[in-house]
Amino acid sequence: MAEGPGLVVLFGSGETSASGRKVFDWLCSCLPTPVRVAILETPAGFELNSPQVAGRIGEFLDHHLQNYRPQVTIVPARKRGTPFSPELPEIAALIPGADLLFLGPGSPTYAVRQLRDSLAWHTLVACHRLGAALVLASAGTVAVSAYALPVYEIYKVGEDLHWHDGLDFFGSYGLSLVFVPHWNNQEGGADLDTSRCYMGRTRLEALLGMLPPGMTVVGIDEHTALTFDLVAETCRVLGKDGVTVLRGGQERRFESGGDFSVHELGPFCRPEPEIGLPAELVAQVRAAVARAQAEAIPGPSSEVLTLLEEREAARARRDWAASDALRARIAELGWQVRDTRDGPCLEPMTKAGS
Repeated sequence: MAEGPGLVVLFGSGETSASGRKVFDWLCSCLPTPVRVAILETPAGFELNSPQVAGRIGEFLDHHLQNYRPQVTIVPARKRGTPFSPELPEIAALIPGADLLFLGPGSPTYAVRQLRDSLAWHTLVACHRLGAALVLASAGTVAVSAYALPVYEIYKVGEDLHWHDGLDFFGSYGLSLVFVPHWNNQEGGADLDTSRCYMGRTRLEALLGMLPPGMTVVGIDEHTALTFDLVAETCRVLGKDGVTVLRGGQERRFESGGDFSVHELGPFCRPEPEIGLPAELVAQVRAAVARAQAEAIPGPSSEVLTLLEEREAARARRDWAASDALRARIAELGWQVRDTRDGPCLEPMTKAGS
């Protein structure tokens, strides 16, 4: 993991769909193998089955991204004042060393209440500033906004329109962002407008009028992801549809596959890792990252992965002789190919022979 802010991926929905798998595949190809993953339970921490909610994400990664050999840790940062508090050092200690940090389904406002200014949140931010990738989905996408949309409170409970202070993850980068996933949702059919994260156009217009000046609203379509490279200062749209940016009275649309400058979202600047965080904590995280890197077992090289892609192409055209030859070359480099219904899986020869 190179020091410097890691990649950020925000899903509009569909993180465990086929389109989500492609996004994770792209992300993991940018990370060291095996990919160490830390999944925070926090957004679903109020649910009795929060370990299963987080565990399903881990199972998805383990099943569909086998070539990156994900090593998943579930971080049970569920609720303050309990044995699973985000404030406890033993809980926060599960985060450093991860290459990929994930915050997903649950309640955005609950996640904000539990994580704001907590040791777990500060540790996550420090890990990201030192190179870990951050993936946000569902409640996680909403919670990191400067102002979080209280979806369930308005849509399900019927509370008056309002905003909730968010975790404001991008505030330290000079950006005042509000994320609205499920931007193009159509579950309501012809009778009910459920776009704009179930708010509908009319309610969202009223909500936008309640935001303070200078906010940039980013709507992310379903089965779509917005990625940030905060080092290159670029954004990219991946997945099925697109992203809508509302800023300064203007609306801009970026479709899947498109890139744009992060400066389109506001006056971007990169903070030093220690800014806004306890210096001692950043030093501890940096040391933990160094230990994890020293202990890491190398994954398949780019040469092996390229040969694997060539073998898949040979199999697709039913050139079995070429496929067998490529399998043999991969074996010479220390890896065995195991074919599964979800695609080929690489295993070290020492593991295969054990």
